[in-house]
Amino acid sequence: MAATKTYWWTQAPFMRLVISLVIGIVVQWYFQVSFEALLYAGLFLTVVVLSYSFLPLTQKFRFATLNGLCFSLLVGVLGAFLTRNEDIRNESLWYGHQLDGNTVLVVSLEEPLVEKPATYKSTGLVQYIKNKRGQLQQAEGKVLLYFKKDVAQKLSYGSMVAIYKPLQDVRNSGNPGTFDYRRYCLFQGITHQVYLTAQDFTILESRNENVLQVFLIRSRLFFIDIIKKYIVGAKEAGLAEALLIGYKEDLDKILVQAYSNTGVVHVIAISGLHLGLIYLLLLGLTKPLQRFKVLKFIRFLVIVSMLWLFTLLAGAQPSVLRSAVMFSCIALGEVIARRASIYNTLALSAFLLLCVNPFWLWDVGFQLSYAAVLSIVIFFQPIYNWFHFSNKLVEWVWKMVAVTLSAQILTSPISLFHFHQFPVLFILTNLVAVPLSSAILIGELALCALAFVSPVAAVLGTALTYCIRFMNDYIEGYDGVSFTVWNGISISILQTILLFLFIACVGYWLLEQRNRALLFGLVCLVALFLLRTLSFIEAGHQRKVIVYNTPRYQAIDFIEGRNFYYAGDAVLLEDELLYNFHLKPSRVLNRVKTVKEIPQSQKGFDFNGKKIAIIDNSFFIQQGQPKSEVDVIVLSRNPQIYIKDICKGLSVKQIVIDGSVPAWKAKLWKRDCDSLHLPCYDVAEKGAFVMNLR
Repeated sequence: MAATKTYWWTQAPFMRLVISLVIGIVVQWYFQVSFEALLYAGLFLTVVVLSYSFLPLTQKFRFATLNGLCFSLLVGVLGAFLTRNEDIRNESLWYGHQLDGNTVLVVSLEEPLVEKPATYKSTGLVQYIKNKRGQLQQAEGKVLLYFKKDVAQKLSYGSMVAIYKPLQDVRNSGNPGTFDYRRYCLFQGITHQVYLTAQDFTILESRNENVLQVFLIRSRLFFIDIIKKYIVGAKEAGLAEALLIGYKEDLDKILVQAYSNTGVVHVIAISGLHLGLIYLLLLGLTKPLQRFKVLKFIRFLVIVSMLWLFTLLAGAQPSVLRSAVMFSCIALGEVIARRASIYNTLALSAFLLLCVNPFWLWDVGFQLSYAAVLSIVIFFQPIYNWFHFSNKLVEWVWKMVAVTLSAQILTSPISLFHFHQFPVLFILTNLVAVPLSSAILIGELALCALAFVSPVAAVLGTALTYCIRFMNDYIEGYDGVSFTVWNGISISILQTILLFLFIACVGYWLLEQRNRALLFGLVCLVALFLLRTLSFIEAGHQRKVIVYNTPRYQAIDFIEGRNFYYAGDAVLLEDELLYNFHLKPSRVLNRVKTVKEIPQSQKGFDFNGKKIAIIDNSFFIQQGQPKSEVDVIVLSRNPQIYIKDICKGLSVKQIVIDGSVPAWKAKLWKRDCDSLHLPCYDVAEKGAFVMNLR
């Protein structure tokens, strides 16, 4: 009798459940289904699913498909309900419901202060709000706190402060293509922010501390102190902190960009690689307990406890949580002598994490973590089987290459969508960075364990310093190669989905030899190329002016097809961090490639039939000249001029205030424009000004 072939999805029932859950989460976020609709749908589907269990056996077979569909819909409703519940704005106690100009908030500091160039930053957990009648009411939500440096010395985790200053909404920069910072904060329960001086708050005597959180903070500080004591160099110590406990505040930003460009930024982020190493170390250290059946469960508790302690120390990021849940399931399987499907374990961990926080679905680390593991599970063995070598060293190198290649297959579409680049030399950099970073992590664990033996710790610290320095130099060396990264790739969500479908179909064809899958994959590929061709044609015909929201700087792009002219401060082009944050996302989105810098002395432009003028500190009105017509005037920096004086010499249709203008001056100009019934656009308030001319 021929054996029936078993497909991987039949061994992973949670795969189907997690797909339903994800659909429910996405639908709720984008369509905001009401609580009543979710409640009625959930009750109806629950009744249908429960009724199925009372049917006769013959009827159960008849309605099995319908029952499965209803159960999937019920899981989707669960995902929608969890998403609605996680949105702080839907909470009745959310402080945002009661905010006005005179609101007083009582908040506790949720984390230690982090030093920034001009401020100290922390997150405040709102405890109470003073209502209009002067009564304190319980409240919920979080707020970003920025303290002036000379007033923050007495503040620490758990400090309670009363805030008198009005809060501001968390805003995006509003520049095209930039990171959605407002949504990022909202997913963490943060909706407002405030900058505080000594007059804006009072430190209260009471404190709000969690014992576990205090332990974790002190433990992190303990490990950071050890690293800073024994590892020499700011760049080296910053990377060591990130490798060991995921602390990234001391990381060199230029170094992080180099790791990103070369495709090895994953070694900096605490992920499955690091937790896997710790899991293997724990297995080795507790192996003697495996000999006795009575101690097997104790071994399981020790391993799982240490894994979760490390996860909490590392900040409990989604990518680490995924690994912690997976390894916990694997450890449990060994105790009960059951080996579960890796696909089911992956799906189960994703299901549990998304039930805890549905917004982790949008976390890039969460997406990349699951994509990498799934990609390795599916594609590693077929790729590894391409070649076989008798030499053990060559075989090990090929295994590393196979792992790197397989991981890249499903992570590439996600990286292209979020980061708009592809690391061309990722194989060469991963061959060194992955094993070396693993050795460094083990060395750091040994350093922390032996820190009380100063001579040994000093030797270990010196060795780790040289290892980290070598790894940094190696990565930065490849980053200096002109073709190390394929940059400026703009890919839409639909194109990303088509790319995933193409990979899935080709992979299925290679693994299962199904020609129909290859045909469908080719259809997806053709559709992808058609969409990209249309987007390039559209980009070739675009005509637009963009006045960017760049605090303290002037920046304007005149885009003509895929070429553009730049008028603004040269520092935004020269400083890689400023350029990547403010200008690069827009230029990638608009597919522009050739730039011509306009001299700063040029203040007037005739672009595609529109007259645009920049008025800054160098502007002066020539008396006796005829009144000129101008379509757009961009007010920049801090010129000593009134709007009415501008209107005397120029006939103006639109005023734009750029990001270099002080807030108080922008407020005065907006008031003047209102009195003159003149359209005024403040980029600091509304985001970049984009004028489409086609």
